[in-house]
Amino acid sequence: MKYLIMIYSNPKSWGHPIFLRTPEALAMSGEAREEMGREFGELLREITESGELVGGEALADPAQVRTVRVRDGVPAATDGPYLESKEHLAGYFVVDCESVERATEIAGRFPDARFAAVEVRPIMGTSGQEM
Repeated sequence: MKYLIMIYSNPKSWGHPIFLRTPEALAMSGEAREEMGREFGELLREITESGELVGGEALADPAQVRTVRVRDGVPAATDGPYLESKEHLAGYFVVDCESVERATEIAGRFPDARFAAVEVRPIMGTSGQEM
């Protein structure tokens, strides 16, 4: 089953990798930040070698976002993220795991989970039979 792992953060600390730009990470020693980066690199190697990593991307600065809504057949585009929120979607990974527990375990190992939210969501195939 494929799962979307979504990384959220505060847009005030936007930049990649986002977890190294949070106030909590900036308060850590340089050695602790380097260790966190090494742990993340190890996780990416593990899930790449196991075949669980399907892909992922960092997303651009939320100031570049456009939101489109169509009401009564009239499209309207606005600047900014799609939600009124203090957090924004900073990036995502797609993993193909045997269980939601494994996807959740992987998500919990992302350094971003220490400072913000990391969401795990099943991806439905075109048939929708997975759900």
